Amino acid sequence: MRYYISLLLLLIASSAFSQKTVKMSAVKSNDYGVAYSLPKTSLVVTAEYTKKTRKMGEFYQYAERYLSVSNPIVENSVLYVLDNIDVAAKGIADKDKSYLVEFKSNTTAPFVTLTKEGLICAINEDYSFPADEVVKIGGLTSPSLPDPRSFLSEEILRAGSTAKQAELIAKQIYRLRESRNNILIGEADNMPPDGDAYKLVMSQLDEQEKALSAMFTGTEVEEKGYKEFVVVPDEKNIDNKILFRFSSKLGVVDANDLSGQPITLSLKNKDPMGIPVLTAKEEKDMEKKFSSGIVYNIPNKATLEVSYNGRNYVQRECDVAQYGTQDVLVTKMFDNNKLPVKVIFYPDLGAIKQIIQ
Repeated sequence: MRYYISLLLLLIASSAFSQKTVKMSAVKSNDYGVAYSLPKTSLVVTAEYTKKTRKMGEFYQYAERYLSVSNPIVENSVLYVLDNIDVAAKGIADKDKSYLVEFKSNTTAPFVTLTKEGLICAINEDYSFPADEVVKIGGLTSPSLPDPRSFLSEEILRAGSTAKQAELIAKQIYRLRESRNNILIGEADNMPPDGDAYKLVMSQLDEQEKALSAMFTGTEVEEKGYKEFVVVPDEKNIDNKILFRFSSKLGVVDANDLSGQPITLSLKNKDPMGIPVLTAKEEKDMEKKFSSGIVYNIPNKATLEVSYNGRNYVQRECDVAQYGTQDVLVTKMFDNNKLPVKVIFYPDLGAIKQIIQ
């Protein structure tokens, strides 16, 4: 039977927030009933991208003359590249499908395992979720270089022209390379005394050379990022719905922002079911059946596609609860006190995974 969602929330709130599931026993205090919800399918679309920030060096025009670099960065720019799009199906509580599991008072210690959101996981059995996947973290960047001006000598800083500064900095770069090479071949006047000192000196030489060279060649910093979009289908198919857009200059933008190219999602029910025509008696029998049993989902298969710029990033089948139907387990099957029946569900689908007798 339908039950008030407020009671369901009250039952869930009694569990510790750190738990992924909560075990609710059917006892006299709750009239031998446990409230639960069935899920509906949501699609979590994740766009992963790279932001490339390029900055020209202040002496880029001298890069070829002094360092023989023919392709320095000559202007500042920001470029976004779409790396991947993925979709994960996740069950969320359907507020229109809240029910009450009712057991007989003489049933031996029946209990229901729920998620913190109230989705049914199992009856008369504990439930453990698979280990969490690694959480994506945005904002990962390539290592930044130190301020090259901290390595400049007084002579360079007091040089009277840009061209003279560039020449002196280039000479300093070549001296750094020569010092590193002398250490490598063991001919330096002051060799590092041990392995740790060697690593430190070589690291500092490399760092200084890269920082000073960047004054000619420019720098490029890469930052990884991601953004999620959630789609909750209804019973209808989805045809090329624009989720968001992607711009090489701005990255992920809103669906109505025409500066980017659209990312579209299509979802099609593979085996749509017609609406059954029932007589008055059949409707009454159906209502009675669903009011006294344990309602569960029978999802339907759907084809899922997510496309961008002529390429299908996602093309596969998935289970969608909204495209399926519901059925009922009779509570009589739980009356055997000697061999209590255990039922395990797919929490994200509300479908039966296994019945153990």
